[in-house]
Amino acid sequence: MEPKDTTTNEAFKGFTNSACPFLPCHKGVKGEFNCLFCYCPLIAYECPGPYTVFTDKNGLRRKDCSECILPHDGFRKSWNFIQRWLEYPVPWSGRPQTNPPTRRPRPPGKETAGPDD
Repeated sequence: MEPKDTTTNEAFKGFTNSACPFLPCHKGVKGEFNCLFCYCPLIAYECPGPYTVFTDKNGLRRKDCSECILPHDGFRKSWNFIQRWLEYPVPWSGRPQTNPPTRRPRPPGKETAGPDD
């Protein structure tokens, strides 16, 4: 088995579950529909995807990301998006999304350097 960083096989970056009864679950996806992140790994972190905040029956504030297509729009594009945001994860504050949305986290000491990705 080749290490991931040298392989040309990108099958691990996504798949479409065409047998899923909920497909398509997010409208507006233009690339291959990526089901790999059906449950987004950014749910507990700050992110730029559109979300609303609600309080569940136990009084906990939660994100509703049903309008977000970022982790689903194209295998390579969505894989790269998730990987970049998980490089420096910032726990979600529990507050509603800001406008403009949250910027991608930077390494410690470089929070203000360079344009946002």
